Amino acid sequence: MEVKKVVITGGPGTGKTSVIQHLAEKGFTCVPEIIRTMTEAAKLKDNKNEVATNPLAFVDDPMAFNRKLLEGRTQQYLDASKEDQDLIFFDRGIPDVLAYMDFFKQVYSEEYIHACNSYRYDMAIILPPWKEIYSSDSSRLENFREAAEIHEHLLATYNRFHYDPIFIPKGSVAERVSYILELIRK
Repeated sequence: MEVKKVVITGGPGTGKTSVIQHLAEKGFTCVPEIIRTMTEAAKLKDNKNEVATNPLAFVDDPMAFNRKLLEGRTQQYLDASKEDQDLIFFDRGIPDVLAYMDFFKQVYSEEYIHACNSYRYDMAIILPPWKEIYSSDSSRLENFREAAEIHEHLLATYNRFHYDPIFIPKGSVAERVSYILELIRK
């Protein structure tokens, strides 16, 4: 059975994870974001307590961190391809790695571009910046202005890899999920 893979992305604090959780509660297969776990582990390992907007500030080797993130998202994609489901949602996708690297002005090798070209999602959904619901926490380190800039990098990256990102309007989590499911039914 061919699995339809839908990536839900957007800058930090746009409600992605809430949407993914609601989809999971409705019985859909959802692949969680992995960077929060990686960021927290890096902070604990290096025992750094300063506030920084770049999760790479917590690691000794930013390129190794990015490579591990790329490998993790690629493995999630490959694992999802083996699922006996017709539809799977992803909380962020492989192109997000490049978008963030562009935001932080990091250089990346052809392997990152190859992954984006090789492991493609069937649909890319982007949640726009939404100041009223934005909040930072110990893992979401960006301020709202930076979150909006990341949104622009995400949009540019998905466009670069020939996706036609679909924007989901602001609304309650249930309204956003209904909108997404209606899009998929079409």
